[in-house]
Amino acid sequence: MKKLLQTVITRSLVFSATILGALIASNHVLAAEWKFNNGLPEGRNESKQLDQFAADVAELSEGSLNIKVFHGGSLNLKNNDVARWLPKGAVEMGLVWANYLGRDAPSLNSVLIQGSVGSSDELIKVLPAIQDIYKQELAEWDIVPTGFMALPLLKASIFCREEPVRTLEDLKTRKLRVWSNDQVETFTKLGVAAQIVGQNDLYVALQTGVVDCAVYPALFAHTISLQEVTKYASYLYPVAGVPYVLGANQSAWDKLTDAERDALSEAATRVWERTNQYDAAEENEAAARAKLAEQGIEFLDEFSDDDRSAFLDAASETWAQLAEEAGGNAPANRQKILDVLGR
Repeated sequence: MKKLLQTVITRSLVFSATILGALIASNHVLAAEWKFNNGLPEGRNESKQLDQFAADVAELSEGSLNIKVFHGGSLNLKNNDVARWLPKGAVEMGLVWANYLGRDAPSLNSVLIQGSVGSSDELIKVLPAIQDIYKQELAEWDIVPTGFMALPLLKASIFCREEPVRTLEDLKTRKLRVWSNDQVETFTKLGVAAQIVGQNDLYVALQTGVVDCAVYPALFAHTISLQEVTKYASYLYPVAGVPYVLGANQSAWDKLTDAERDALSEAATRVWERTNQYDAAEENEAAARAKLAEQGIEFLDEFSDDDRSAFLDAASETWAQLAEEAGGNAPANRQKILDVLGR
């Protein structure tokens, strides 16, 4: 009887230890299942890069950290609210773009604005300084910049639904969609009524006439089917392609093991290496325009040199104004960029 009792006790202990081990393992797996909010459409190249990033994290961590990327705002987390939902842990990671942060983090939004960089060479020159500034600023928001994803220097065109627009004078008679506060300020200085419309709402806004025209890069226009709701396009200015930040919630980051953090950082480094390329920008722009033309968009003559100069002058004023209004480190951050550019 005594021997039988000892056997029962031993088996019970083994069973309990097995259950406890399973529970611990289960909890670890649950803790390592991360959500990544991506507000960009699934068809964008950046979205494909994020899918590859998630695959690399799983491979490098040997399956101990798994990231599920949710594209196109499917989690109903708005791009311009990222400084609110990411620090609170609504998801563990999110795509952070400074151009969307004018309301909550003006010092980040004013690091570089639309129209402040005019060439790929200038953009490449300032990228290290921008990354350093982002790391410092985002730390105050409990957002860990695990890495960056580069954007090529894009060309912003004015896409319009009914009537052709190729001058600032014409644009003054239209309702214009933009995506950031600095663009609102710049176009307002030029006498153009601009309003922010989210990426995922733009198609309907054009279709229903909420806006008549939209600022958008031709390179990405097909990803939201602009060819279905606009008829004309005309190039206005170069887009300062500030990098996206692969942002992580600080608390979630702190809970990872060293090996998992290393895996995530290495996967992010791979994203940067794949995207920090600018040689084919002109070719890609030409190909995108040709494809859109086949689908019915008429590319008009570009805005005149005078109009483009007027836009860039207004953008320069806006940059100085927003940095001053943001206060804190913003004026000094802007000066760092100007110093790098030699201006």
